[in-house]
Amino acid sequence: MSRPRKRGRDIDGIVLLDKPQGLSSNDLLQKVKRLYQANKAGHTGALDPLATGMLPICLGEATKFSQFLLDADKRYRVTAKLGERTDTSDAEGQVVAVREVKCGLEQILAALPHFRGELQQVPTMFSALKHQGKPLYEYARAGITVEREARPITIFELEFIDYQAPFLTLEVHCSKGTYIRTLIDDLGEFLGCGAHVTVLHRSAVASYPTQSMVTLQTLQQLAEQQALSLLDQHLLAADTAVANLAKIDLNPEQTRAISFGQRLRFDNPQQLQGQVRLYSDKQCFLGVAEVDQYSVIHPKRLVTQFSV
Repeated sequence: MSRPRKRGRDIDGIVLLDKPQGLSSNDLLQKVKRLYQANKAGHTGALDPLATGMLPICLGEATKFSQFLLDADKRYRVTAKLGERTDTSDAEGQVVAVREVKCGLEQILAALPHFRGELQQVPTMFSALKHQGKPLYEYARAGITVEREARPITIFELEFIDYQAPFLTLEVHCSKGTYIRTLIDDLGEFLGCGAHVTVLHRSAVASYPTQSMVTLQTLQQLAEQQALSLLDQHLLAADTAVANLAKIDLNPEQTRAISFGQRLRFDNPQQLQGQVRLYSDKQCFLGVAEVDQYSVIHPKRLVTQFSV
C-alpha cells in the first residue's frame, strides 16, 4: 500500500508575526501554517488574545528549536489601569475590586525597584499552565482556585514610560515564564490600589529585530497572489533560534559522524562546554549538541537532512 501523499510543503524557517489584537496565538499559528501550506508548524509561547507584537512561528525543521525561543528573554510595553483589579488581571476579565488611587508619580517610581531583579512569582489562575493534565484557566472558569507554587523569574529592566492617571505605561525586559499580567497585579497590590493590564505589546523575543516582523494581512495578500516564493522571503533561517549559542564548524568526516548521531571528540581551544550549534564545512546548519567536560560533542537536536 502506498503512503498517503502529504498535503503541504516541507518548508523550514521562522516567521516573525506581528500579532494583531483579538486573535489567539493558536488561531494565528493555524492561519500561518495554511498560508505557507506547511506540513508542520509551532509557535514559541502564547500571547494573550489582548496582546499584540512579536510572535515567532516555526515551520518545518525550525520547530525542533522552538524551545530555545520559548526560553529566551522577552521585552514588552504594557499599559495598566490603576484603581481596578480584575479576575484575569487584564481588561478582558471581570472587575473584582475598585479602590481609590492615592499614590502619585513619586510613589509609583519608588515602587518599581521592588519589582526588578530575581523574584518569585505565583502564576495567575488564568494561564495555560497544567494542573493534573488540565490548563489552569479551565479551573478558573469553573470557579475553582488551585494552589500554585511560586516560580523564579528575573525582571532585568522595569522602566517608567508615562503616567496619565489612572493609566501607567512601563517597559519590561524579563526572563522566560514571566506573566506580565501578574507583575501588574502585584504592583497594583503593592501600591494599595489594584491594577490590571489594558494594553500589552511584545516588542522583542531574544535578539530578533523588530523590522523583521510581518503582519498577517501582508501574508494573506501574498497568499492570494499565489506567490509562495514571496511568502518564503519572510522566513528567517532555523538557526536564528539558537544564534546565542557558541558555534562549532566541523570537517566532512566529523559531519558524517554527527549525521549518524555519533559522539565525537574535537579540538577545543576555546574550552567550550554546554550547548552549541553545529555547522558543516559548507556552513550548513546541522543542529544543536552538548559539549561535555572532556570536549566530546553529544548530538541533541539535528535537522533531518543536510549535506555530508
